[in-house]
Amino acid sequence: MTAELVRGQNHPLPGTRMEIRVSAGRPVVAGATLGDDRGRVHGVEWVAHPGSPTLPGLEVSKQAAADHRLAVDLGALHDTVHRVSVLLALPVGVEGPATFRALAAPFIAVTGLDGTEIASYTITDLDAESAVVALELYRRQGAWKVRAVGQGYAGGLADMLTDQGLPEARELAAAINEAVARGLARSVAAPPPRPAEGTRVRTASQGQEGHPAPPPESHPDAAPGRPARQPGDDAPLAPADRPSGGPVDYAHPRRQTTAPPPPAPTAPPARPGEPAQPVAGDATGWSMEERLYNQVWGMFEDLARTTAAYRSAVDFADSRMEQELDKVLSDPRSRIGGAGDAARESARAKHADLVARARAALDRDLAQLAAEAEVVEPALPPAYASWSSPAWHAYRAPMEIPMALRLGDLHLPERVDLRIPMLVRLPLERGLWIDSGKALTNSFTDAAELRRLAMDTAVAHAARLLAAYPAGEFQVHVIDAAGAAASSLAPLVEAGVLAGPPATGAAGVADVLGGLTQRVDLVQMAVRGGAADALPPDLDIAEQLLIVNDFPHGFDDRAVTQLRYLADEGPAVGVHLMMVADREDAAAYGPLLDPLWRALLRLTPVPDDHLADPWVGHTWTYDPPVIPANSQILRQLLDRIAVARRNGGR
Repeated sequence: MTAELVRGQNHPLPGTRMEIRVSAGRPVVAGATLGDDRGRVHGVEWVAHPGSPTLPGLEVSKQAAADHRLAVDLGALHDTVHRVSVLLALPVGVEGPATFRALAAPFIAVTGLDGTEIASYTITDLDAESAVVALELYRRQGAWKVRAVGQGYAGGLADMLTDQGLPEARELAAAINEAVARGLARSVAAPPPRPAEGTRVRTASQGQEGHPAPPPESHPDAAPGRPARQPGDDAPLAPADRPSGGPVDYAHPRRQTTAPPPPAPTAPPARPGEPAQPVAGDATGWSMEERLYNQVWGMFEDLARTTAAYRSAVDFADSRMEQELDKVLSDPRSRIGGAGDAARESARAKHADLVARARAALDRDLAQLAAEAEVVEPALPPAYASWSSPAWHAYRAPMEIPMALRLGDLHLPERVDLRIPMLVRLPLERGLWIDSGKALTNSFTDAAELRRLAMDTAVAHAARLLAAYPAGEFQVHVIDAAGAAASSLAPLVEAGVLAGPPATGAAGVADVLGGLTQRVDLVQMAVRGGAADALPPDLDIAEQLLIVNDFPHGFDDRAVTQLRYLADEGPAVGVHLMMVADREDAAAYGPLLDPLWRALLRLTPVPDDHLADPWVGHTWTYDPPVIPANSQILRQLLDRIAVARRNGGR
């Protein structure tokens, strides 16, 4: 049960790994300090802030935002740390409120990795303060507790850090404010909640740059590219109207427990006052692949944050103009005549000036992101690259699977040509649904052509998955009950990369579903019984993908039940589902199939605004991967995969 704290109240913490979520309604800076047994902060290396967002056991965002997620692992803190203080401050030198008096009461919550709220605190009675210690996590007799603090400082960050005993308080406060105002530091997404302690999660770790995604997860894992998700997770990207159910996790799976040092810069240093020149792979990571993954999700969140700041500034300008106009209209003496006209003109001029300044800041940030995208895109490995990338021409079967796969691009209306790769981590933790539904025909009137495009998209995704795995370690099965997708499936069939011919008719549907269901049952029993060596010798232990076209055509009630079972239980034991379907075609089943749709990540064969970013509430446009016209890259790739299989991966 959630504890709703009041100032000074404390509450025990049930575990050591958690998230701290902040909602302020307007962009604020979030940070944290580490204190000793007396609460003193010994140096700048004990402070996590936008310019240095990660410490052992702690990670904060790298930019001002209306909502934050801070990652905390109390078990990873040094033994000398007895207190973690969470700080909020209003950014200085940018348009917006100067004190918390102008804001709604900030809300802060401590949650478990599964999203369960442990304790919450609404910080009330703030007035002239511009910085506040929101709450603190403290150690008592070996156990950790959370205390609601709400201590505000009219002198801002400098006074707050000074009060905690930091010798370089004013210098550090100035550096934080400068980094936020100039936007020089990359934003880093907080990690998404995870379902269990044993699953792979992004851990807060030491380093100058880190990243979860959607979003990096991205994130953004996305993004942006910063945010892998599974049903029920709260994620950087989730369906805006939730037609496909639960959110989708794009978070960084983080393959290590401590982050490596940042790579040495390879670009010449920027002149004072100018942004640094973009470099491909300038994020942290043990390999170039991981650094590029982090960078893509960094770009995703940077785009989310800068767009949020612009929209917030426009909203503020609109609100202030409305207030000033209402004030003019409320006074009968100023409704007419020269004074009223002058007041109205002044309000509109202020509004135009605020919007123009906000747009100029946005355009500057977008230009920097576009320059970074131009550098990063050509450097992406095949798993992350677009179909037009030269990386595919040098493709060779990998020795191990990459950490993520590109399923398309994301963009916002403020600059539609700035596309951020949409990366999801591997192995897939949930199935895919390529929507061929009538809802998309508003922008695409030919329903038959839309279904063909949906199947073409599924084949392209399947080819990417085949290319991402070592030769022979990924098998693809197809159910095409009516045989309607023969032309789309031709590249897979002709290359000989399918596990068997596409299944048609009710008998074919039953045969494929029965075989995959039996595989899931056998592997589950072996895993639970600790007898993996007892699996039948003829069992294919490769990852399996089932593509289903035109569901529910050819499916009886038993087949539908088996399909639901595969969607729910399959991913954990290496059986994945890709549906090409119109949800309305299955409307006769009613709510029975709702869990099935919720278990799948909805994608579309045409651009569509169906992904939402819960960090700042953006609706992103998803662009499916497009193979260039007249390109033979798909068939060439499948031929190379087939050759690698015949040669045992060589």
